[in-house]
Amino acid sequence: MDMSVWYLLGAVLVFFMQGGFAMVETGFTRAKNAGNIIMKNLMDFCIGTIVFVGLGYGIMNSENYFFGLIGKPEYQMFTDFANFDWASFFFQLVFCATAATIVSGSMAERTKFVSYCIYSGVISAIVYPIEAGWAWNGQGWLALLGFHDFAGSAVIHMVGGLTALIGAIFLGPRLGKYYIDKNGKKQSRAILGHSVTLGALGCFILWFCWYGFNGAAATDADQLAKILSTTTIAPATATVTCMLFTWFKNGKPDVSMCLNASLAGLVAITAPCDVVDGIGAFFIGLVAGILVDVVVETLDLKLHIDDPVGAVGVHFTNGLWGTIAVGLFDMENGLFYGGGFRQLGVQALGVVTICAYTAVMMTITFAIIKKTVGLRCSTEEEIRGLDVTEHGLPSAYADFTINDNLLGLPADERSETGDIPEGAAIPVTHVDQPAPAGADLAPASYGKYTKITIVANAGRFDALKAALSKIGVAGMTVTQVMGCGTQKGKTEYYRGAPVIMTLLPKVQVDIVVSTVPVEKVVATAKEALYTGHMGDGKIFIYNVENVIRVRTGAQGIEALDNEV
Repeated sequence: MDMSVWYLLGAVLVFFMQGGFAMVETGFTRAKNAGNIIMKNLMDFCIGTIVFVGLGYGIMNSENYFFGLIGKPEYQMFTDFANFDWASFFFQLVFCATAATIVSGSMAERTKFVSYCIYSGVISAIVYPIEAGWAWNGQGWLALLGFHDFAGSAVIHMVGGLTALIGAIFLGPRLGKYYIDKNGKKQSRAILGHSVTLGALGCFILWFCWYGFNGAAATDADQLAKILSTTTIAPATATVTCMLFTWFKNGKPDVSMCLNASLAGLVAITAPCDVVDGIGAFFIGLVAGILVDVVVETLDLKLHIDDPVGAVGVHFTNGLWGTIAVGLFDMENGLFYGGGFRQLGVQALGVVTICAYTAVMMTITFAIIKKTVGLRCSTEEEIRGLDVTEHGLPSAYADFTINDNLLGLPADERSETGDIPEGAAIPVTHVDQPAPAGADLAPASYGKYTKITIVANAGRFDALKAALSKIGVAGMTVTQVMGCGTQKGKTEYYRGAPVIMTLLPKVQVDIVVSTVPVEKVVATAKEALYTGHMGDGKIFIYNVENVIRVRTGAQGIEALDNEV
């Protein structure tokens, strides 16, 4: 077998992992951000290519290292094109892009696109090339100590996962993700991804491509076969373990967590795939399947760090575990195979130093971005979705209706108040409707009934619901709608052509009142909804002839009483 051809084919498979990551992240998040996530995964590779050509590769593969810490940039690809090692360049390029794209999931649905592009360039230019050079350049100080990370559990996945954690902390959680319960404790609220199908497709793509990720550097067919085997045993074990673990813990096996577990097993086996046997791969996967669930739930439920796709649990935790596992399960040097503690100590030293370097560099990077161009999008942009606000894309699913969960803001979390007067921001229209012929009319003694229809910003729904409940409104009908006012939305462009009309997501609340004064309902709604920005909403008031409860036949006030 010509291993040089397989080397390049494996690198091509690693490139296709970008598609897998894009599908996983898109499926595990909401539809209104699908285009933004796809765009970020695309630009991870494209921006990474440019900066890796300009600086990263010259540092990483330099033949002149200063004390094993950093290489002197070399530009042989520009000065000696014919003799340059293009195979090595392409191989390292696709690995670099993978390290950058891991972060996208943890920062999804709330990150400014320009800020993400800046970050992506930084990690591809100076973060990955330097720490990867320590481990993979023969002159790197970790390589000289015997540090083993065959395909990148530490230098790629742990680095990407740690950066994902730092980015999520800097950003804070998505709107509506956490709330304070009646006991004053912060609780987590599930925000479902819009397509488990896409997430599963991404997972299978990544698993398939991982055979190239781990196996591309194999030196012969026998070693390749061994690597492919361990790369199968570990994720399979991790997935079954996670299925049983979540089944026992929650009463039902968790679909999305099992998908995460497959990836966790792949991440964990990446460093030791060439030096462990089947038993070692089994136990590495066993631990990975439990670790991913524990870490994902701890971050969410205990630490309240919002990671929409579980990137930290999958990549950081299991990248660390896989790197340490080399020191335990290496058939020649591992602790469990009689090799003593030296290899374990070297692996631990590598983990600590790579984490320290990454943490310092990315903390500085995110802090600078936050202070300059800003890291997080505005409240309004997050509510509407980054597809339309960042890219002018009305929907990633044209001709399909995708309903996201109604997760609004608490009453005290408004966007910065605009300058539009309340009356103009939330106009009130009285609509006279004559009773249709043959309608059941309530006796005059039953009083007057009024229907109030409120069309408002979905992000203020929770505040509206709470305010109406306080004044005695006992019931409501809520509908997710799309619409625009007289301004017909902001003109957007797709492939240079203007989109005729932009329909914006709204929530429509219908209530019928009798004993609660209409004026009080209107005043309460306007107070809850008003921000002073365009799109605060409209209120329509209708006369209602009668109300009939189907179950009991009750009419009028009795039909409106939810206690009956």
